[in-house]
Amino acid sequence: MAQAFRSTRVVTPEGVRAVCVIAEGERIAAVHAWEDVPAGMVLRDFGDAVLMPGLVDTHVHINDPGRDWEGFETATRAAAAGGVTMIVDMPLNCVPETTTVTALEAKRAAARGRAWVDWAAWGGVVRGNAEELPALIEAGVAGFKCFLIDSGIEGFSWVDEAELRLALKKLRGSGWPLLAHAEVAEPVRAATERLRDADWRKYATYLASRPDAAEVEAIALLISLAEEFQTAVHIVHLASAEALPLLAEARGRGVPVTVETCAHYLWFAAEEIADGATEYKCAPPMRGAANREALWKGSMDGVIDFVATDHSPCAPEMKRRDEGRWDLAWGGIASLGLALPVVWTGLAQRGMGSAEGLARVAEWMSTGPARLAGIAVKGGIRIGANADLVVFDPDVEWTVTEDDLLFRHKISPYLGAALRGRVLETWLRGERVYWNGQVGSEAHGREWIRR
Repeated sequence: MAQAFRSTRVVTPEGVRAVCVIAEGERIAAVHAWEDVPAGMVLRDFGDAVLMPGLVDTHVHINDPGRDWEGFETATRAAAAGGVTMIVDMPLNCVPETTTVTALEAKRAAARGRAWVDWAAWGGVVRGNAEELPALIEAGVAGFKCFLIDSGIEGFSWVDEAELRLALKKLRGSGWPLLAHAEVAEPVRAATERLRDADWRKYATYLASRPDAAEVEAIALLISLAEEFQTAVHIVHLASAEALPLLAEARGRGVPVTVETCAHYLWFAAEEIADGATEYKCAPPMRGAANREALWKGSMDGVIDFVATDHSPCAPEMKRRDEGRWDLAWGGIASLGLALPVVWTGLAQRGMGSAEGLARVAEWMSTGPARLAGIAVKGGIRIGANADLVVFDPDVEWTVTEDDLLFRHKISPYLGAALRGRVLETWLRGERVYWNGQVGSEAHGREWIRR
C-alpha cells in the first residue's frame, strides 16, 4: 500500500522541512514538497507534529533466552512506545551467552514471533573464543562486545590486552566493530580496597569505588589497539568526561574509534542521588553535575558520536532496596522507551529546543547508532530506507509513572521525572506499531542480519 506521511516539521538529512514522505510497501520511495501528494496515496497528515526517523538503540540488554529479567516481548513493546524501531541486543545477560553460533541460534528461537520492532544481535568476545568470531560474522551478528573488567556474569569473562589482540586479529579487515565496556580492573580494585570499611549505603562510597581513572586507562589502551590494528573500536556508555581529550585527539589523527554516552549520564548527577537509592546503580557510575555538563558539551562538539540507553533491567529484589547497599545491588538502568523525551528535555533545558535540536536528536539516536551497526536501511528519512517513522510532540509536558513503563519490571530511576516531548505514533517499515498509548496487537519485528 502506497502511503504519504506529511508534516510541516520532518527531520531529514537536509534539515527540518515541510515535506511529504512517500512510502511504497516497507521502503521510502520519495520525498516530495509538502503540498505534493501523488494521486492514489493514503495520506497521513500530522500537521505540525514532528516526523522523525525511527530511533536505533544499539545498547539494549533483552536478557533472553534464559532469564526472566526482561524478554523480547516486553523489551520491544517498550521500544515501540518510545519511538525505537531497531534495537541491538547485548550478548551477556542471556543463557547461553551469545559467544557461539549455537547460542545465537538459541536467541533467534527465543525472538521468533515475539518482537514488536526489528532487532539484531551483538556477539561476545570472552577469554578463549577468538576462533568463534569468524563463524559469528558469517552467521550475521552486527559486531562484538567485550568487557575489560568483571561483567558480573560468570559465563561472560572479561578480557585483557592479550585476548583483545587475538580478537582484533580476527576482526581486522572485516568491517565488524569491537565494542568495549571501558573500565580496567586495577583502579577499581585499589579504590574498593581503600573503601572496605566505608558506609556502602552512601552513593559517594560507590562513586569513589569506580574512579575516572578506570575509564581513562581503558580508553587509552583501546585507542592504542584501534590505531595499531586499524580496526573499528567503539566505547560504550562513556561516563567520565576526563576521557574526552584523549578521544578528541585520537579522532583528530584518524584513529577508528567511536564513542557513545547514555541518556542517564546526560540526565542524572551524583549530587542528586540519595543514599540507598540503588535503582540508580550502574557501571560506570553517574558522576557529578560538572561531569554531566562536560558530556553534553562533548556530544554537541561531536567527540561523542551518539546516545544509547544501556537498558539493563533486573528483577526488583536484585536492587536490594531493603538494604540500600550499593556493593550488593545489581547494576543497570531500566529506561527503554524514555530516552527520546529525556534527551529532548535536556536539550531544551540547554537552549536547544529547536529545529537544530531535533536534527541533533536524529543524528544521536538514529543515524549514528545505525552507522555503528552497519544498518544501511535505517537511521534516516531518505529514499531507499525503511519506512521507520516517529510522530513526536516536542511540546507536551508529562511526568513518568509506572503506567508509562512497558518493560517487564516497573523499577527505574526515571519514575517521577518531569519530561517534555512525547511519542504519539511509531511506524515500522510502513506498519503502525504504536499509537494512542497502545502497542499494536501483532509482532512485526524481524531480525536484521549483517552481511
